[in-house]
Amino acid sequence: MLKLDNVSKLFNPGSPDEKIALLGIDLELKAGDFVTIIGSNGAGKSTLMNVISGVMKPDLGEARIEGNSISHLSEFQRARWIGRVFQDPMAGTAPHMTIEENLAMAYKRGQTRGLAFGVNAARRNVFREQLSRLGIGLENRLRAKVGLLSGGERQALSLLMATFTQPQILLLDEHTAALDPARADLITKLTESIVREMKLTTLMVTHNMEQAIRLGNRLIMMDKGSIILDIDETRKQDLTVERLLGEFEAISGQKLADDRMMLG
Repeated sequence: MLKLDNVSKLFNPGSPDEKIALLGIDLELKAGDFVTIIGSNGAGKSTLMNVISGVMKPDLGEARIEGNSISHLSEFQRARWIGRVFQDPMAGTAPHMTIEENLAMAYKRGQTRGLAFGVNAARRNVFREQLSRLGIGLENRLRAKVGLLSGGERQALSLLMATFTQPQILLLDEHTAALDPARADLITKLTESIVREMKLTTLMVTHNMEQAIRLGNRLIMMDKGSIILDIDETRKQDLTVERLLGEFEAISGQKLADDRMMLG
């Protein structure tokens, strides 16, 4: 489904601020895989997401979806295959537009968009049906400005928009980190439900180690631009936070030090 071959990215090359963001990343996801990614700040997690989505071009290496190279494609061109939800609830939606206008844009992801958003009665019914799946009443507020929604409501809408056209790859970049615990729990449950129902191939970055262990069928740990640990479904079933920390220390020779990392 998704394959990265020897992907590397260097920031500020040749300067005193030179930093290795990704170093020879080899990664392959099968259709339906739900992979969680953890690692301390600067490990390369968000850079990996940016390279896959097309926000950044790697210095070396290649990305493929179903055997076809996407390395030469822009972020917009990849959007037909890739959906993404960001950490910031403000990032995935247009606040000055209504809910239905945002959904109309998502409906045409990866296609050439005209000036009209194409909201008609039939499509509005589709939007209501999809929004009702979220269970938070947004189906009754189609013409509300998105900027008036709460952070949790916007993130739920972003999740729906990212999966509206059933992308082949779903990228979740710490999409619950900016929410309070109750809303984060809501978005996590919605994520589990949507990924399971649509059988989406998913990569999810999180700082919550318990969440990383509990969700998905595979766990990856990154450090200094490299994948240092790749735990499959069988090993993941018996994994605990303590064992995960122990494996990190054994491989890296250091303790995991990150103020944002949550143990549970």
